[in-house]
Amino acid sequence: MSNAKSILVIRNDKLGDFMLAWPAFALLKSQYPESEITALVTAYTKDMAELCPSIDKTIVDEGNSVFLLSRAITKYKFDASVALFTETRTALACLLSRIPVRIAPATKLAQLFSNKTLTQRRSRSQKPEYEYNIDLVKHLIKSQGDTPVTTPAPPYLSFDQSLVKNLRDRYRQDKNIPEDRLIIIVHPGTGGSAINFSIKQYASLIKAVSENIKSHFIITAGPGETETAQSLSTLIEGTDHHVYISDKGIETFSQFIATCDIFISGSTGPLHIAGALNVRTAAIYPARRSATALRWQTTNIESRRIAFSPEKHVDEHDMKTIDAEDCAKQIILFLNQR
Repeated sequence: MSNAKSILVIRNDKLGDFMLAWPAFALLKSQYPESEITALVTAYTKDMAELCPSIDKTIVDEGNSVFLLSRAITKYKFDASVALFTETRTALACLLSRIPVRIAPATKLAQLFSNKTLTQRRSRSQKPEYEYNIDLVKHLIKSQGDTPVTTPAPPYLSFDQSLVKNLRDRYRQDKNIPEDRLIIIVHPGTGGSAINFSIKQYASLIKAVSENIKSHFIITAGPGETETAQSLSTLIEGTDHHVYISDKGIETFSQFIATCDIFISGSTGPLHIAGALNVRTAAIYPARRSATALRWQTTNIESRRIAFSPEKHVDEHDMKTIDAEDCAKQIILFLNQR
């Protein structure tokens, strides 16, 4: 039984990265259900952290100095910390907070301030990001003299099914969508975080799918992505679709994602929300070694995900070698397996 009754887990980066920590949070809470799990997150991901059933409390990293961050951490008297994402500032803050057990990847200078490091070499992209996160939690569990339990299966995020059904039914009614049409979300924005399809490629994919499957497309947009969504909408005039602007918060958007039959996008935060919900996903990845389909694989079960990448050895910014119409054919086959 662990002596760590209060555990800090650090994943204070972007939304997609944070969502890929949910299996690790689920393992930690499953292993130690009586322990209090606190997440150190950014203000942007705080609302999602508060939806996570495996997180008991959150601390928002305001980007302050090491000493102010240390002061914020110290008052919780943590028994252990696990840095799923590490940097010198947070590692030093945990040291100054006198957390007895400090787990972290063996990463450059930051590892000097942690006392139980794990060599991972994530830049090689040899396994999914969420597995690297799980490995660090297992390192903590083993440090307590315990054997890790099996990592819980998805979904890692869920909403009441009657709520989801009501949202879906209401949307169908409002937009006059026939019951026999699949609801397909396409999220063309990236939040500036990932190399993605061009708008023309998305338009080609949508048209090809719509010609072969009875479907209604929802073009979604987060903050700063409205222009991209509207541009795509213009290119697919005549196709059954609507534009959805996410302006009511991340929880409402997550509930909306839960209503779709498949979510199509580049490797961005909303894609990984869909994965955590165990919604079907079709993901588009660049050739960049640090951003591969394997490294940033979604957390839904294998039978509910499909991925597309450029040919090998092309420039990491070149997405033209991905044939959008071929992707559409594969998505059609994927949907017909349901």
